[in-house]
Amino acid sequence: MLSINQFHDVYLRFLKITKNKVISIFLLFLTFSALAQNSASLILHHGKIITVDQQFRVVQAIAISGDKIIATGSNQEILKLKNQSTELIDLKGKTVIPGLIDNHAHFIRAPEHMELRLDGVLSRKQAVQMIEQAVAKAKAGEWIITIGGWSRTQFLDDQRAFNLAELDQISKTVPIVIQEVYLRSFLNSVAIEKLNLNENTPDPRGGKILKNAAGKLTGEIEGAGGVAFIAEKLPLPSTQEWQENVKAYASYLNSLGITAWYDAGGRGIDERHYQAYQSLVDQGKLTVRAFYTTMRSPSTPQEMDKTLLEVNLQKPFQGNDYLDNIGWGESVYGPSSTTLLRNDYQVQEQHMEQVRRLIRAIAAKGLSLNAHVEMENAIDAYLKEYEALNKEIPIKGLRWSFSHVDQITSEQILRMKRLGMSVGLHTRPIIQGALMQDVHSEHSKTMPPFRLVQDSGINWGLGSDATAVTTANPFFNLDFAVTGRMVNGKKINYQSITREEALIAHTRNNAQFLFQENNLGSLQAGKYADLLILNKDYLTVPLNEIRNLYPVATMVGGKFTFKK
Repeated sequence: MLSINQFHDVYLRFLKITKNKVISIFLLFLTFSALAQNSASLILHHGKIITVDQQFRVVQAIAISGDKIIATGSNQEILKLKNQSTELIDLKGKTVIPGLIDNHAHFIRAPEHMELRLDGVLSRKQAVQMIEQAVAKAKAGEWIITIGGWSRTQFLDDQRAFNLAELDQISKTVPIVIQEVYLRSFLNSVAIEKLNLNENTPDPRGGKILKNAAGKLTGEIEGAGGVAFIAEKLPLPSTQEWQENVKAYASYLNSLGITAWYDAGGRGIDERHYQAYQSLVDQGKLTVRAFYTTMRSPSTPQEMDKTLLEVNLQKPFQGNDYLDNIGWGESVYGPSSTTLLRNDYQVQEQHMEQVRRLIRAIAAKGLSLNAHVEMENAIDAYLKEYEALNKEIPIKGLRWSFSHVDQITSEQILRMKRLGMSVGLHTRPIIQGALMQDVHSEHSKTMPPFRLVQDSGINWGLGSDATAVTTANPFFNLDFAVTGRMVNGKKINYQSITREEALIAHTRNNAQFLFQENNLGSLQAGKYADLLILNKDYLTVPLNEIRNLYPVATMVGGKFTFKK
């Protein structure tokens, strides 16, 4: 008599004989399907892959198929996924990290002008030489424009302002506009003439057109309102030029290591700005991912009326994983916004009433909201409004967040956690640290409070707030979060975190601000292949060299978008 096991073997042989052809075909189909799914189009191997997954694993190799990662692991494991058409790249020990994500920047508007950037320049003499060189290369009709990103306090040799005579000596024919943060703009005479400024031009709201003792223009316009007044008058490119500017700017961001960002809108942005990006998306030529929010910053109740009508028409998430609107932000109501370089903000009920109107409309539409708040009393005022609203319209699942929060307290963080909110911290002191000391004294040493926020357990991310108020370079952000050093090397912040914590905040954590945590932020199977190959190892390079790191290659969606 056959045993159970023997009977089972006989039965299987019978099945194989009677159904051999059908089973063979079926198994062959499954085999080819598995090979197709698991075979890599590209493998990077013999490197140091910092995955920034939940375990913060470091592996040797990564396999990519199309625009997605299919596996990470040892060289032996990953090389099993190659086939005859797989491209192999030997990293030769180089370090790979996820593409860096900025959780708060103003890059959408940056391609208005192909700027002369003074980011990280430590010598005024060098800055002047850069302006001279730009003038020498300028084509007919071209302007030399710098929209912030520097402060004279970063210069180690000479911290004098630029003056009219100096800029006129550089050029009497090419218009020059050099904006310092949001503090002031310096113009030469030809720029003054082309912008139709004269001794009778009235001061703009929030700004001042400076004159000398004889009543003549000095070429300097002060104040945030003055800076905006000048920026709004600068000529914009044609549609075709704008697209080319966007393409060039995307390449610039890739060269810095930025593969995605949250864009907070800003002055003068309209449909032309987004269309310039959309045109490249439609052509499959955009090499960075931009996720933006609508910003209107109404300053009167009447302007708020118009804003509320727009909120009711808002339809986010109509784009794709390269360009998409994800909600509303950042200035909720102009008069209720704080300013980093002032400490005299007073909460006023009539202003918070307008805040109340807008946040209610946004919550009723189920929209995400990011709000610009910095000082402790402003944070408290906004939280009171949010907590009251939450009792009527729950906001916990809407991913609301505060940006900057330079003076947030532990108790306020706890209140934010209860509301399901996130915190965005930004590295503006890199160039404004000395100015902050003048305003906030000892308090400036804990602005922003990286360690406090990190230890609280609240979801938070690291960003820049570039381009006007700081540099766009993400490695300067990482450096500042870890060392507290300004561009000129002076230590200004004493809330440092570890390099691992900083990298998580600039990648995996930031993906949540973009609603992209399933697609971006770490090097894991199923996520987009957005990554950087670095010149040196982020985890072992001396702390004071983090800012000197850069990608030798940047990949977005499985394609190299930059190679040095």
